[in-house]
Amino acid sequence: NRTVSQYAMNAVTVMPPAKESTANRAASRPTVRLDLPSLAAGAAPVRTDQVNLPPSYQFDPAVIQVVAGTSVTWTNNDHFTHSVKVQDGPDHVIRPGEDVSIPFDKAGEYPYICTFHAQDMKGKVIVAAS
Repeated sequence: NRTVSQYAMNAVTVMPPAKESTANRAASRPTVRLDLPSLAAGAAPVRTDQVNLPPSYQFDPAVIQVVAGTSVTWTNNDHFTHSVKVQDGPDHVIRPGEDVSIPFDKAGEYPYICTFHAQDMKGKVIVAAS
């Protein structure tokens, strides 16, 4: 059982097409800026023991919360091989259609990554005392 996800999104700027000349376009064009949440900004944890790896190079949900003594299952529903490496633990390789389960016995926060796609695939398991 293997899967975890992350939502690392950047700001998005939306601008409608302009009808005026190129010189006036930048000055008169309305701009809307949306600052979207990211894992680094502290995404709210989801209470679940299941993490999906959908076809998108992410863990879904990226931040989860469980009680001590729970095993978390990551399931690879992507078309590519991924991995789950929790802190200093072993690297669990998950091929498409496979899963990995990892037990969490002690309270604390446990960051994890996909070692193949560490720039995009990061997450965290928050373990509460039972």
